[in-house]
Amino acid sequence: MRQFDLIVVGAGIIGAQCAHLATEGGRKVAIIEPDVVGGGVTAASMGHLVTMDDDPAELALSRYSLALWERYKDIAEAEFSRCGTLWVAATEQEMQAVPAKRERLAQAGIRTEALDAVGLRQLEPALADDLLGGMLVPDEAVIYPPRICDWLVQRAVAGGASLFLGRRVVRLRADGVELDDGSLLSGTVVVAAGNASTTLLPELPMHQRRGHLVITDRYPGLLKHQVLELGYADSAHGNADVSVAFNVQPRPTGQLLLGSSREHGQREGGINPAVLQRMLERTFRYVPALAPLKAIRVWTGQRPCTVDGRPYIGAMPGWRGIWVATGHEGLGVATSTGTAQLLLDLLDGNTPAIDPTPYDPARALVWA
Repeated sequence: MRQFDLIVVGAGIIGAQCAHLATEGGRKVAIIEPDVVGGGVTAASMGHLVTMDDDPAELALSRYSLALWERYKDIAEAEFSRCGTLWVAATEQEMQAVPAKRERLAQAGIRTEALDAVGLRQLEPALADDLLGGMLVPDEAVIYPPRICDWLVQRAVAGGASLFLGRRVVRLRADGVELDDGSLLSGTVVVAAGNASTTLLPELPMHQRRGHLVITDRYPGLLKHQVLELGYADSAHGNADVSVAFNVQPRPTGQLLLGSSREHGQREGGINPAVLQRMLERTFRYVPALAPLKAIRVWTGQRPCTVDGRPYIGAMPGWRGIWVATGHEGLGVATSTGTAQLLLDLLDGNTPAIDPTPYDPARALVWA
C-alpha cells in the first residue's frame, strides 16, 4: 500500500487546485483521474471569473476566489483576459435592480459603474438598440479552464505529486482508496470528482444540469467585454426543467463563446437542438450582429448541483479522513481557488478567511 498525505480524486479544476496548493504546502499528494485532465465539467465551463451576489455565501466564496485568481494573471497557460463583466438590462425591473446589486458588490469591495442606454452602447456598439442600460464590473476576467487545469496538475507533479491517469477509484476506505487495478493508496482523501462524486458517496444529495456551449470563428473586436443579462440568476438558480440566459464571452483568440442553457435530468452528452435554438435566439436578441457569424463547435457538459445551490466543501459526515469539494454547478472555475484554500485551511486546522459553515457537507443530512 502506497502512503500519501493527500489523495485527490478527480483532476478537474477543483481537484487540480487542491493538488497544486497541497503540493506547494509540502504534502505528498496523489491525483487520480480516470479520463483526461480537465476533461469533465471543466471542459464544459466558460471560464468567467465573476462575483455572483445573489446569495451571501455565493458572494463570499466568489469574491474570495477572484482575489486568489490574481496570482495566475501572468501565467500564459491561464489565458487570463481582464475584459470586465457587462451586465445588461432589457426591462425596467432589471434596471431598478442595479442599485441594490451595486451596493452588495460595493460592500464586498468590488468596483462597479452604472450605465444608461447611451453608456452601454458606447462600450458595446453591437448590443441591441432597445437595451436600457446596466452595470460594468471592470476588474473581472476570463481564463481558459482546460489549459490552466492541465498546468496546475503539471505543476503539482513537478512538485512531487503522483498522477494516476487512467485509474478509477472503486471504493473509499477508512484509510484511503482502492483503485480499479486493485492497488490501495493510504491517506486523507478529497473527493473532487464532479458528477462522479456521488458514485463514491451516494449519500451525498446532488443532481445534474446539462449545459450547451457554442464557440464561433474569429471575429476580433466585435465584443470587448463578457456580457450577461441581468436576469441570468433567474436561470442559474431557477427550478425550471429547461432555461436559457444570455451570456457571451470574448476570447483572446478573437472567438466568441456563447451560453448559457440548463436542463434538469439530462445525463446524456448529446445536443438538444430545441434548447440550442432557444439559447441562440436569446443571444441574438441581445446581440443581433451575432446571428450571421459562423459557429465552429457546439458541445454540452454536465454540471453537478446541490439542493441549495451551494457547493460541498469540508469533511464528509460519517467518514473518517474523507473530505469533499464538489457541487459547484456553473461556478466551479471561478471559485476553485477559494475552494482549495478553504479546504486546505480546514484540513490544517487553520481559521479560514471566510466562514466555512454554508458549504459544510453536514448540512445535507437534513435533506435525507
